[in-house]
Amino acid sequence: MSSQDQFAAFRHKSYRRYFASRFLTASAIQILSTAVAYQIWEETRNPIWLGWIGLVQFLPGLLLVVVTGIASDRFSRRNVMASAIILLGICAALISAMAALGSFNPVWVLGVLTLVGVGRAFHSPASASLAVNIVPKEDFANAISWITSSWQLAHILGPAIAGVLYFIYPPIAYGIAVGALIISSFMILSIPKPVQKILKEPTNLKTLLGGFSYIWKTKIVFGAITLDLFAVLLGGAVALLPIYATDVLEIGAIGNGFLRAAPGIGAILTVIFMTRFPIKDHAGIILLISVALFGAATAVFGASKLAWLSILALALVGAFDMISVVIREILLQLWTPDEVRGRVNAVNSIFLGASNELGEARAGFMAAKWGAIFTVVAGGVAAMGVAALTGILFPDLRKARKLDH
Repeated sequence: MSSQDQFAAFRHKSYRRYFASRFLTASAIQILSTAVAYQIWEETRNPIWLGWIGLVQFLPGLLLVVVTGIASDRFSRRNVMASAIILLGICAALISAMAALGSFNPVWVLGVLTLVGVGRAFHSPASASLAVNIVPKEDFANAISWITSSWQLAHILGPAIAGVLYFIYPPIAYGIAVGALIISSFMILSIPKPVQKILKEPTNLKTLLGGFSYIWKTKIVFGAITLDLFAVLLGGAVALLPIYATDVLEIGAIGNGFLRAAPGIGAILTVIFMTRFPIKDHAGIILLISVALFGAATAVFGASKLAWLSILALALVGAFDMISVVIREILLQLWTPDEVRGRVNAVNSIFLGASNELGEARAGFMAAKWGAIFTVVAGGVAAMGVAALTGILFPDLRKARKLDH
């Protein structure tokens, strides 16, 4: 099957089910995250609580990184992934019950979100590693583009659905997330057992730290994920969208949903273009430029007080972020041996968690002291600086031309 086929990955039955599961899980997480953040903001009106949402979801992944990586290399990635989805469904059901019973206590909600962090910590490396086991190498770049598109499509539909359903009745939003996660778990379990190189080495310090060791030695991969870590850590603005929706742009709960969806719109349009015209040369330079433009678009959003300009800027944030995500994921998966892939993806999930959840915590805590607008604008400018500095510190990444060996 030619890798130039725009739908090459979908010719494989297992991938279709995998894609559906990833989409449903990502949609459910977006619905849950959007509704929870907005309800906590309504209950507290304090940015610090928005920061805690990100922090409690990041810490489990950090503390469990060696466990989640080993689990993905030593056990069936399909079963690990399904178990994590079931845990996420239980968490969504608990939050739905609290909202329905009028006992939506932010402290208890943060406790449940900590369990969400545990589920995501196991789901991320297992799901990322499983893709390589069900799609031939020649179709993998196409598969990655569509996987990231499913994630971004979820970032469009999930927040929009959450905004509308939250406006009607908050527990409905959480209930829809529960239903999506139940279906997702059945979809992933319906995949025939894929071929996987199971880790045979005894569990010791060397095997536990195998993911860190591999990334450190492979400078192109190390540079790519380091770039993403610091750019999104400093430039992320998602945690502060409830503040922009209520206090800066004054567009309410439904508007908050559309702000959350805007990056996904830009990303999905970009990934459609990339599946038709994949990157064939100068991948490193394209990666660095896209991250710099991500920072510039973030700064524009931070300074904007016009709803249409804010939505446009966020769409560009998603578009430029998508380019960097596709390049990084292809590099990471195709350059990593299967027997260490789970541990490498576990480490990568920590970088992603640090850039997303820890970035949300950083934004919330900074906004509490210096205000949302300064926090977002300064973060965007800092992300541009990170792109320039990474190009200097990682010359192999800057000079990289092809995405595979």
